[in-house]
Amino acid sequence: MRDEAAMRRAVELAASVRALTSPNPWVGCVIVSGAASFEGAHRGPGQPHAEAAALGAAGEAARGATLYCTLEPCSHVGRTGPCADAIVAAGVSRVVVGVVDPDPQVSGRGLARLRQAGVEVSVGAEADAVEDQLAPYLKHRRTGRPWVVLKLAATLDGRTAAPDGTSRWITGPDARADAHRLRAESDAVLVGAGTVRSDDPELTARPPAGPAPGRQPLRVVLGRAPATAKVRPALELAGDLAGVLEDLGRRQILQLLVEGGPRVAHDFHAAGLVDRYVVYLAPALFGGSDGRPLLDGPGARSIDEVWRGRALSVDRLGEDLRIVLAPAGDLRASAAASALAGVEAGQ
Repeated sequence: MRDEAAMRRAVELAASVRALTSPNPWVGCVIVSGAASFEGAHRGPGQPHAEAAALGAAGEAARGATLYCTLEPCSHVGRTGPCADAIVAAGVSRVVVGVVDPDPQVSGRGLARLRQAGVEVSVGAEADAVEDQLAPYLKHRRTGRPWVVLKLAATLDGRTAAPDGTSRWITGPDARADAHRLRAESDAVLVGAGTVRSDDPELTARPPAGPAPGRQPLRVVLGRAPATAKVRPALELAGDLAGVLEDLGRRQILQLLVEGGPRVAHDFHAAGLVDRYVVYLAPALFGGSDGRPLLDGPGARSIDEVWRGRALSVDRLGEDLRIVLAPAGDLRASAAASALAGVEAGQ
């Protein structure tokens, strides 16, 4: 039980730096030495990795201790030195890892380095929670594409705007603040050129949910944005969506937040490219069929073709509801969400 409790704390530490580290993974580390524990988290590119930070806090107490890390320690030289070598040099006797790092520069090499040095290694503690937390990083390293989050906001009757195009504000301040948190955690925010022309959004993450000073998500427009649009400077892309994702993956975009409009949302959904749906529902009704729909495009032709997902969470934000969905084919989604909920609740 001690392993699980220590790893849950490492997951909490990783969550505290979620908006700081990309394109590096957000990683937490705990070192347990007798009754004492020492902690570290990676705070961004060029900063000490979580293991190095925890080792620095532990000092000589690391000798003979057990180190818990959410992700496999690196074994190559990047902006910082290899964590596996630092762990061996510190005299750590046992290392517990949440998940193996699929990055080709690591991918088992860190674990092999530790074992070769006589360090006891265990893998898989709280693996569901770690996989869920690191999903954008893991998907990027495994596929070369970003993790796609589709954000939707609507009334209870599924409308996103009035017939005249007005839409601000459907949801209340708490839901909007949460949407800014999503932006802060994302490397890029994408909208269609039609949304830029009609709403002229800035697509920035604003306080208190904003990222570290000077760090904002890349703004991406499908098509051409007007010269005077607030979204500029922005990356303008065209072509099939799979190609767009490949392009963004090469730019080290780990998480892409798709914000619309309804046609773009439909196209990502219809192509099966969405990893998570975040739906904000306001206690409001347009009361008719002439408002703009949540998804704009051809849908299921029969009940047998209706898309069905897994509801991972339902939360109240002020007067609004936030529903997080995963595709039904994501078989680990329910277990991962349950495990992460336990971590966040301190269970």
